[in-house]
Amino acid sequence: MKKLNRKTVGLEEKLPVKIIQFGEGNFLRAFIGYAFQELNKKANFNAGIAVVQPIDRGLVKMLNDQDGLYTLFMKGVKKGKEIQEIELIDNIVKGIDPYANFKDYLSLAKEDTLEFIISNTTEAGIAYVSSDTYEMQPPSSFPAKLTVLLHERFKHFKGDKNKGLTIIPCELINHNSETLKEIILKYVSDWNLGDEFKTWLLESNSFHSTLVDRIVPGYPRAEIDAYNAQLDYSDNLIVAAEAFLLWVIEGGDDLKAKLPFDKTSLDVKIVDDMQPFRTRKVRILNGAHTAMVPFSILYGNTTVKESVDNDFTGPFIQKAVFEEISDTLNMDKDELNSFSDEIFDRFRNPFIIHNLSSIALNTVSKFKVRVLPSLLEYVNIHKKLPTNLTFAFASLIRFYKGTFNGQDLPINDSEEIVTNFAKIWESNDYNQIANTVLSNDEYWGEDLTKVENLSNAIAFALAEIDSNGIKSGFENFSKKY
Repeated sequence: MKKLNRKTVGLEEKLPVKIIQFGEGNFLRAFIGYAFQELNKKANFNAGIAVVQPIDRGLVKMLNDQDGLYTLFMKGVKKGKEIQEIELIDNIVKGIDPYANFKDYLSLAKEDTLEFIISNTTEAGIAYVSSDTYEMQPPSSFPAKLTVLLHERFKHFKGDKNKGLTIIPCELINHNSETLKEIILKYVSDWNLGDEFKTWLLESNSFHSTLVDRIVPGYPRAEIDAYNAQLDYSDNLIVAAEAFLLWVIEGGDDLKAKLPFDKTSLDVKIVDDMQPFRTRKVRILNGAHTAMVPFSILYGNTTVKESVDNDFTGPFIQKAVFEEISDTLNMDKDELNSFSDEIFDRFRNPFIIHNLSSIALNTVSKFKVRVLPSLLEYVNIHKKLPTNLTFAFASLIRFYKGTFNGQDLPINDSEEIVTNFAKIWESNDYNQIANTVLSNDEYWGEDLTKVENLSNAIAFALAEIDSNGIKSGFENFSKKY
């Protein structure tokens, strides 16, 4: 089988460098690489990507060995139908390891066609490292590397206001661009890079916060023979992803003109404020995950797909999302329902195995952020408890006992929380257990015993779960609450 490179597949013409991408991992290649490939095809965007390896060890050498080419397999479910698409991504024109070739890295700043900086250096990547200096080749942190690159561009083009860049970080932290800009400005001050550069940085460059959403399992090691059998070349950088893709970017008409994603079929939204979309994702996608995990494990399911397909747990999760969580969000209901339908298609994706035990990490803190706001807002709107979310809350508390029906449960939380719950469950008094857990404002940010009927409902649910199991327990609970 032939080796994958531009000569063997007839793609020897390279695109001009319009984008510098910090990060060469699976997510960026399946998300950004694909998004700009679509933009090139549908809008004649003509954008090449120069990839920068942000840490000392990475995939740049392997990427360069294949001339920047790799195959993306997208699998999923859309409106109940299984789909698969295969795309050879060809827009990476060079890969640079700044640890091995710092001069090559700096040369990127001099690219006349350069317009965009894209990054995903993990949540820990946007960080200030006080030991970084301007003279390091390179500095350790991503913001410091970017500061050096921007200063090099400022010097090379003599402060030309038209040579500023559009900077779009994709790290999964809220207000990611604001955080990145703040750290860069700190380096500008630390390194005495001058007021002229600071002014150019702030006035000629733009920073845009984002929300990205796509499940990318990455290199399909366990099924690689089946993937390779579909290709007529050898690819060491195959990446697998779900079909779903959402990219929300904060920006106005200027950014829409720069990034004409409206000419593609991709769900890329350029909006004034991304927070409603972030709230929607956290409450519906992440909230459904977190609400289902203890409840569904106690029932006996092992995967997300099994949970939503089951004739008992499936309707339970559906009601929690469509009738309780969505009801608390101040967004267009048709759009919320459409988004929720997509979420359940993603949950049912037969190509991605999501074990419930693998997403049970830190369920207490996740519940506080992802589910509790929906529960409390539902109470605020309707002056009553949401039946399914309240039972899910009780299931969480029961889950943290650590065993159920003689089986150990996959609790994965801090030692302090696990130990505290073990102590709480030394009691056989469900009212006491409910009050002790709910009154812990370190867990929930407030004393939840003050929520009318919540303590009594949780105590009743706990008793029902232990006496009658999850299914019959919920049926009895739902008749009372």
